[in-house]
Amino acid sequence: MTSFDDLRTIIRRNLLLGMWAAEKLGLAGPDADAYSDALAVSAVDPESSDVLARIRKDFDSAGVIQSDEQIVCVMNELMLQAAKQMPATGGDATDAAAVMLARNLTSR
Repeated sequence: MTSFDDLRTIIRRNLLLGMWAAEKLGLAGPDADAYSDALAVSAVDPESSDVLARIRKDFDSAGVIQSDEQIVCVMNELMLQAAKQMPATGGDATDAAAVMLARNLTSR
């Protein structure tokens, strides 16, 4: 990552990716939100930042058939989507979420 904007984009991508993966896993409502949030947190936690490995493991455990290439394709598409959703100027809710996540992780 080269900037806070990159981090915000990755957090947003991971939120979107988490919702996509949650749907594939049959999760809905609060369970889907929790799964998505966990992937978003992983963007700022170096120990759990490999979202592909996390999704691969979860899909394998649940019997979800998706190749790594398919998952990476979705990750790339959602990265582009997340970048388009990021405002040109800071100060949105994603900024606040990113700051909160970073503070929580660094205070451990």
